[in-house]
Amino acid sequence: LFPANSEAREHLKPGSHKDRDSTDHWARKRKLFKESKQWSSAGGSSITSDITEESVSEDTLSTNVTVQDNEDRGFYVETFHSSAWIYQGDDINSGAIGPNLTVRARAVSIRERTVQISKGTGEYPWGFRIQFSKPIVVTEVDTNGAAEEAGLIVGDYVLAVNGIDVTSIPHSEAANLARQGPDILTLTIGSDIARGPNTPRPPCRGYLHKRTQSGLIKGWRKRWFVLTHDSCLYYFKNKRDEGKRQPLSSVKLEGAEVGPDDSLGKPFVFKCRPQFGSRLYSLCATSNQEMKRWCEAMERAVHPITQNHVWVDVTRHNSNMPPLAVKNPDCLGLLNKLDRSKDTWVQHYCILKDACLYLYSGIRSTHAHGGIYLQGYAVREQAYGSKKSTIELKPPSDEFKSFYFCADNSAENKRWILAIKASIKKWRPFHQVLQDYMSLPPEETRM
Repeated sequence: LFPANSEAREHLKPGSHKDRDSTDHWARKRKLFKESKQWSSAGGSSITSDITEESVSEDTLSTNVTVQDNEDRGFYVETFHSSAWIYQGDDINSGAIGPNLTVRARAVSIRERTVQISKGTGEYPWGFRIQFSKPIVVTEVDTNGAAEEAGLIVGDYVLAVNGIDVTSIPHSEAANLARQGPDILTLTIGSDIARGPNTPRPPCRGYLHKRTQSGLIKGWRKRWFVLTHDSCLYYFKNKRDEGKRQPLSSVKLEGAEVGPDDSLGKPFVFKCRPQFGSRLYSLCATSNQEMKRWCEAMERAVHPITQNHVWVDVTRHNSNMPPLAVKNPDCLGLLNKLDRSKDTWVQHYCILKDACLYLYSGIRSTHAHGGIYLQGYAVREQAYGSKKSTIELKPPSDEFKSFYFCADNSAENKRWILAIKASIKKWRPFHQVLQDYMSLPPEETRM
């Protein structure tokens, strides 16, 4: 293992490499990597929802990096996308986040975007609420309202209204600017890791009856359906097949037509017609409530929010660098990862940074070939097989993947476990953070 401080700093010093041309070599490879690397969008790409189970030697990391080479690699992001998270950095004992919303203690990454909201009807035509603070914070967004359709999310902060800077004026004046403006409200929105939570995309799963008109047996067949965070609907023959067998089929729901269907004379039937292709899926639930649950979940998948959380940008940036170029890691060193399909352990050079574990094929790699978002995970030392001491990363529920790592000895495992626990604690579920914040005496304006 490389020492966490002295040798890492030595590698980062300009001119410390034996071969001065290696910097240009890495730059060329990084450029090729950026052009070919397949990253998951906010919707989550099926290509990058898992990480590779095999190590790539440095000899194979030639400049011929192709899309195909990266199809088996990527970042496991399911737990991050299943809930809304807010980053609190090293200030993990602060409790409520009131101070964090008025004074930015640590601007890890900041991004601005423009949101245009079409004026709706009713008393509150814009469909959101703002909280007094500096800057002004969005504390509520109406479901299916104009603001939600435009991509505004809770935790955004407002920098400008119709081109006028509002960072230093009372929120009531900002509200008046919006009310007196045109029917298209243009907001300049800022987000950083500390303020902008990701928008969760909850999955849906359960048994449904699917109508079939092909094969020897026509009629309704009971199948286990799974709607995932990447807006894909999969179905299996049985519940136990999920995660163990390939799905019988899959449907990309983005842009699809979804809704109740009473044309078949059967109750609780709804349809799904994908955007591409001519196939119509007729599905039947067991109750009206169950049908409504599925239709609402599928409607959200039809119109997914495609705005990346700023943390996705941060991890993308970090993954494009050599491991020792990642600034201020929480932990670094060699770890063996369990490939459960082959029951073998594969060595990786690992960098832990703000609850993301980056995996490299070696210390001289030009980029990470995979990684895991650890938000929501629990970590402990656990025996596994013949190994008395491994690092178990346990997800918040069984629908997500568990991971097992081990270092060279138990002491190293304990060092990693302490670091991983501290790194995960930098994040809190956003509903808890918002509840703490909203318990303060509020001064709000409904828009």
